[in-house]
Amino acid sequence: MKSPPANIHAMDDPLVYLNGAMMPLSEARISVLDRGFIFGDGIYEVTPVYRRRLFRPEQHLARFMRGMRAIDLQNPHDEAGWLGLMQQVVDAAPTEDQLLYMQITRGVARRTHAFPAQTPAPTVFLMSNPLLPPPPSVHEHGVACVTMEDKRWLRCEIKSISLLGNVLAAQNAAEQDANETIQFRDGYLTEGSASNVWIVKDGALISPPRDNLILEGIRYSLMEALCAEQNIPFAARRIARNEVFHADEVLLTSASREVMPVVTIDGERVGNGKPGPIYRKLYAAYQRAKVA
Repeated sequence: MKSPPANIHAMDDPLVYLNGAMMPLSEARISVLDRGFIFGDGIYEVTPVYRRRLFRPEQHLARFMRGMRAIDLQNPHDEAGWLGLMQQVVDAAPTEDQLLYMQITRGVARRTHAFPAQTPAPTVFLMSNPLLPPPPSVHEHGVACVTMEDKRWLRCEIKSISLLGNVLAAQNAAEQDANETIQFRDGYLTEGSASNVWIVKDGALISPPRDNLILEGIRYSLMEALCAEQNIPFAARRIARNEVFHADEVLLTSASREVMPVVTIDGERVGNGKPGPIYRKLYAAYQRAKVA
């Protein structure tokens, strides 16, 4: 019998990094007492990779390290060490375009809520998955979103692995055959389950402020830079719910969505119900930035 191509095995059982070693995903093991498993006590990061080049790795790594500092989690590597690990996993993956996932937890210890008296070694895990771009239909016709009240904790600026609130928001969208759930807290826009949300009004791009109620996506600073490049006015301020429903355009951004146009929210049309001119400018600029 002819053996399957090697890259088929690599796709089914890719190499991952766990605690100092590369190994097949099927062989990766952690303790059931890992604090990430028991408490969600850890930080994660997702970095897109285009043509085997990490996209804005320093910014992604800076956010990852800020998260560690925010929860007083021991950082086992300096920036150069992390970048080396990231590239090692990227090089071992079979695809050119990837999503690199990194996670660090407070390690293995007897179950007690407070930090262990003796600091355990952190658990470090990296893996890469193929990055599949949104289909052309998304850019031609846009996507539908739904809404819900944001009931997550108040430290959303930390990219914590405790993601139950985001999971429930994503499930809310899935059950309504929508692409994303747009969340509001006390009547003001926060973010999606796994994306930043933007509105366009009178030719200007507007974002919620950088505060503890949203995760400041890496695309946040990128979109601000692209607006400057394209001469699009940009503002960051609180956005009321009715402003979202009366926006000319609504956009989503994330590592996997890139820039995505929203054409309906809760069944109501956004603008003229089609991807708008600001979206098209920013999407084209984003594609150029990927290969710059």
